[in-house]
Amino acid sequence: MNKKNVGVIAGIAALVVAGGWYLNQGNDAKAEGGSQGPAGAGGPPPVTVNVVAPERRDVGVELFANGSVTPVRTVNLHPQTVTTIRQVHIREGQFVKEGQLMFSLDDRADMANVARAEAQVARDSATLSDLERQYKRSQELVAQNFLAQSALDSLLSQVEAQRALVQSNQAAARATQVSASYTTIRAPMTGRVGAIDVHPGTLVQMSTSLTTITQLDPINVSFTLPESTLGALLAAQKQGNVEVRVNPGSGADDAEQVIGRLSFIDNAVDPQAGTIRVKGEFANGDTSLWPGQYVTANVVVQTLKNAVVIPQTAIITATNGTFVYVLAEGNAARQVPVQRVYAFGDRAAVTGLKGDEQVITEGKQNLRPGGKVRLAGQGAKPAAPAPKKGEQA
Repeated sequence: MNKKNVGVIAGIAALVVAGGWYLNQGNDAKAEGGSQGPAGAGGPPPVTVNVVAPERRDVGVELFANGSVTPVRTVNLHPQTVTTIRQVHIREGQFVKEGQLMFSLDDRADMANVARAEAQVARDSATLSDLERQYKRSQELVAQNFLAQSALDSLLSQVEAQRALVQSNQAAARATQVSASYTTIRAPMTGRVGAIDVHPGTLVQMSTSLTTITQLDPINVSFTLPESTLGALLAAQKQGNVEVRVNPGSGADDAEQVIGRLSFIDNAVDPQAGTIRVKGEFANGDTSLWPGQYVTANVVVQTLKNAVVIPQTAIITATNGTFVYVLAEGNAARQVPVQRVYAFGDRAAVTGLKGDEQVITEGKQNLRPGGKVRLAGQGAKPAAPAPKKGEQA
């Protein structure tokens, strides 16, 4: 081997040794950098989270349903005789009071029948008076032995028969007076008058509908609830008045809600729909509720006293149960099992928390029990930029 080849081989060997040393130094630098990350020695960086404090308050357990407004009473007025309308005393849509005169019918024939019946009573009463006088005189004659006792007994029978006839005619007179009373139609209750389809001179009979009266105050709201809520409804009803709220407006503003009480639970569950029919009664002096109106109703069946309320976004449901993360000492995340008692809107009443914890709501998807956390807005200082090549570190 000549000197030229030996020099080439020596140069190649030197390059290999230098490359190995360089690579070894690079790996050591990476290892050193990895052991001094942002979170300190050997751990992942802290997770940025938001926390809230649980709220203590009374929570009403509510059942929601769609319902409709129904009147307590609606009366369809019909005449009880065949005659003609003499006068209409009301207007369509008018509010009337109980006993107010609404229609007057032609009563001439009925008044004539009443007069005839009263005249019959007067005639028979006069005959009865004459027979009673005869009977009194006959008693005196019998006492003086001028008249036989059998004649007196016969006269007594005539008096009693005439007295019965007078009583019968008096009853017939009262019947004609009742028939005559049908010619004036009065409001059977306080309410609002519906459409009127008859006018003075209209011939009416018992099948003719004159108008309707609907009671508006108080008024009912009818709706259905699942049969699974029947137990809670009955338990609440036994404890006293059950509050029912309805919103007659288009929005969900609480200021528009009308408050009433539970007045009726049906005596049977609908087996086909699996629901129970329920009614609430409401004072309706301002007529904010109208028959046939569609409303949303909710029934408060229970009140959870001093319940712990947290946002539902803080609750995690996993294979190992339901839990939340709370902020523990040393800015660590601690897992706490909870039970969702009642959910309403974006919040829920839960058990398992004392109420003084800091519950993590955002960033929990990246957490592990015992993992380090950092509150939002309290981030770490930004790392210094790496020195450029040729500059001092």
